[in-house]
Amino acid sequence: MTTPIDATTTAAWADLSARRDAFTPDLRGWFAADPGRVERLTFDLADLRVDLSKNLVDDEILGSLIRLAEQTGVAERFAEMLAGRHINTTEDRAVLHTALRRPAGTTPALTVDGQDVDGDVQQVLEAMSAFADRVRSGEWTGVTGKKVTHVVNIGIGGSDLGPVMVYEALRPYADAGIQARFVSNIDPFDLAHKTADLDPETTLFIVASKTFTTLETLTNARLARDWLWAGLEAAGAIDASEAQRTDAVAHHFAAVSTALDKVAAFGIDTANAFGFWDWVGGRYSVDSAIGLSLVITFGPDAFRDLLSGFRAVDEHVAHTPLERNVPVLMGLLNVWYTNFLGAQSHAVLPYAQQLSRFAAYLQQLTMESNGKSVRWDGSPVTTDTGEIFWGEPGTNGQHAFYQLIHQGTRLIPADFIAFVNPAYPLQDDGRDVHGLFLANFLAQTKALAFGKTAEEVEAEGTTGPLVAARTFSGNRPTTSIFAPALTPRVLGELVALYEHITFTEGVIWGINSFDQWGVELGKQLALQIAPAIEGDQAAIDSQDASTRALLAYYREHRG
Repeated sequence: MTTPIDATTTAAWADLSARRDAFTPDLRGWFAADPGRVERLTFDLADLRVDLSKNLVDDEILGSLIRLAEQTGVAERFAEMLAGRHINTTEDRAVLHTALRRPAGTTPALTVDGQDVDGDVQQVLEAMSAFADRVRSGEWTGVTGKKVTHVVNIGIGGSDLGPVMVYEALRPYADAGIQARFVSNIDPFDLAHKTADLDPETTLFIVASKTFTTLETLTNARLARDWLWAGLEAAGAIDASEAQRTDAVAHHFAAVSTALDKVAAFGIDTANAFGFWDWVGGRYSVDSAIGLSLVITFGPDAFRDLLSGFRAVDEHVAHTPLERNVPVLMGLLNVWYTNFLGAQSHAVLPYAQQLSRFAAYLQQLTMESNGKSVRWDGSPVTTDTGEIFWGEPGTNGQHAFYQLIHQGTRLIPADFIAFVNPAYPLQDDGRDVHGLFLANFLAQTKALAFGKTAEEVEAEGTTGPLVAARTFSGNRPTTSIFAPALTPRVLGELVALYEHITFTEGVIWGINSFDQWGVELGKQLALQIAPAIEGDQAAIDSQDASTRALLAYYREHRG
């Protein structure tokens, strides 16, 4: 499919437009009149139970959305991706994050552009596992012979958001006495704060940068190296000689990169460098060598369980008809809300504190992927694209922004995620605290869907102007995602679910969800402005008036 199909020219789009014009949502009425609605709109996706029944669609609208997926070639585009076609058109690359979770021995074997993809993936995975086993067992030690107790991952974007999200989600599975920390921001506070209480003798740094040129990552890596040398020298563990400093780096640094020459120049032993490929985008890379910190903290078996969850959803998308294909259906619902009902943002509300970084992870996955105004052939888009993803774990969000979702003037579709069994089953005066937590999860989706009428408010004794203030319109759409527990496999399923939701929307909008040119301009300008920060008058003079004024303020107030 070299030219994107313009969704707005399809019969399905015309049908959806007509249905939108005559559309009056009525979740109360639909539920009352249709006892089979919940069963018909609830789906099992591997270990996930996904309830779409509280969304603002009826069978006719859903049927038109499915036809839209058919008429824009969603299934065909997915097959092209799995086969290794160069669907990343602006960079002329295959898109093969799905290959990262193909089990060893999968047939038929996957060869793309003459590359044995399966063999390459398994080779890196085995090398990661072997290295992790050495660190976890204590066979690998720091320069003074002490076991590693802390791993510090230095990366940014996909090299940070994925690993830190997974680490926080699966912390109960950290079983080797090794903790992980994550440094991403070039703000010096980040590295200083994350290393303040660490012992250089027991700290292992992982520098994650495919090209080993990322400004933020390499700056932080050099600062970490200086911190290591200073700490070891202060402790008398090494002297300031080049040989001992080089040996220290070899014992306390590993890399996730394919630029072995730059890795070696930094001082890292290239035997401890783990690569990945240009067909893995950063925001799709947590299940690649970018996950090395996770393999170390949770172990190779848990990491393979994570991969199995990804794989289960990949298989579902590849082999399930569109009318039961959960990621496709959820992507279609997002298109309905964005392009027909005027929604601009999408809330993701996990009722699990462990998923505290999940919304942040999804922000990069979705907004970097689909925040585009041109289609994959370079032509302008013909629809609104992208959604503003945001969220916070419940019940914290209930005491912050739920007011806007319940009674505000904006339509905000929301995904609620919860788990039947908690990581820590605690009781308060004999009551199951997790049960109380989940009561909130269930209550919020019910309140959003069905609201509270003025008559119901008055029946409780409220009168006058307070009636309107206490009335809830309902018809606020939600999707409920339930799973037995937050395990590595279930987390993989959740991430892959949103990967393929994002993919579905991108195909319908005709955009390339796998490049990110929008992040480049600011990075280029930062390099041009850096000399001005340091006082280069020619660089200062070349700036616009606003930037010059801000530079002057900086120079005046910098201590």
